[in-house]
Amino acid sequence: MRVTVRRSEIDGGIAAPSSKSMTHRAVICSALAQGRSRVETPLSADDTEATLRVVQALGVGVERLKGSWIIEGGKLSPPTEDLDCGESGTTLRLMTAVCALAEGPSVLKGGPSLSGRPVEPLLDALRQLGVDCESRGGNPPVKVHGKGGFEGGEVSIRGDISSQFVSALLLVAPFSRERLRVKVTTRLESAPYVGMTLDAMRAFGVQAETSEGYREFTVKRQAYTPTTFAVEGDWSSGAYTLAAGALAGKVSVESLHRGSRQADAAIVEVLGEMGAEPKFRGQGIRVECAELRGIDWDLTDSPDLFPVVAALCSAAKGESRLRGLKRLRLKESDRIASMVEGLSRMGVKTESSGETITIHGGAPAGAVIDPHDDHRIAMAFGVLGLAARGETTVKDAECVSKSYPDFWEDLEALGARIGRKNDG
Repeated sequence: MRVTVRRSEIDGGIAAPSSKSMTHRAVICSALAQGRSRVETPLSADDTEATLRVVQALGVGVERLKGSWIIEGGKLSPPTEDLDCGESGTTLRLMTAVCALAEGPSVLKGGPSLSGRPVEPLLDALRQLGVDCESRGGNPPVKVHGKGGFEGGEVSIRGDISSQFVSALLLVAPFSRERLRVKVTTRLESAPYVGMTLDAMRAFGVQAETSEGYREFTVKRQAYTPTTFAVEGDWSSGAYTLAAGALAGKVSVESLHRGSRQADAAIVEVLGEMGAEPKFRGQGIRVECAELRGIDWDLTDSPDLFPVVAALCSAAKGESRLRGLKRLRLKESDRIASMVEGLSRMGVKTESSGETITIHGGAPAGAVIDPHDDHRIAMAFGVLGLAARGETTVKDAECVSKSYPDFWEDLEALGARIGRKNDG
């Protein structure tokens, strides 16, 4: 499907979709708890459905109700077929560790972009714990020979490729046969996501000791307790509609909690620094169109914000410099290359070097954009199209279903002028 976005003036309010990251974690903790848990307001999107599908294949019971999922957790069974993780890197990495708890072999695989996502550092850590596992050259598919648990002791893992490696170890740490100490050998990037993992574990009754700076974690043998877990709104997805307000009108987004652990809540600081002055109101936040100015910003801990912040910078006055981007070449697409390509098509000058990109803001013009099947690239150019001259056409626009299935409908509800055309 192609979506065409025309320069628009928007005004209105919407509720942010539920957090993708917390839905993954709530489903996994529920699956590991002996008994019945309820996950309220979960996000139903391609990635979270992948995690739900994989836990079901491991013998976990799932009942879908309106606005909630009932999950019957407990002892995991080896799957009878390969586990399809779709294009979800979170599903692949977190569930690779979980599969060590099933007694028998598990094979985790996924789609084309997932086959390029690194997983070897996690497998190396699991091997340190006595888990027999292997991959194809450090990438999926992954095979785990589970033995119902693993040894404890001490394990070292790097934190500069993906914080999901650390989260994966923490989620299964309570099942180690003795106290487990996880030592992070590099700077832990995207550290707030590990904080979200610890929050989810705590909600299900599991405690972890942490050192300052998240360089070391200690988890003793203990059990997850079934509970009711309400998933908060998603700052990653909400950032796009907030950016739409800053570029093209007035937008209020509900269900975004002030003080959230989510890394992408940093969009509030970004918008403020650019001159948009977001305002919290109750359980929501409001942003109005403003003359934006360029910024110098480090996105090391919130790399998923890069596409939308780059879109904002391209419409801002002056030069912007975005840093801390090295892991973005290993996402659903090479996000640096994808954004540079799209911005160039819209007449925006950029320079990229290593993990830094410089954007010369101005007056972007509409163009035909290939998001390379990356949901965040598609949404970023959809938002930028609201402020660009002429028409902006996003190809394969249905890829937003990975995290925000209702994105285009929500933009329309705010007053965006959008047209759709099915390919073929």
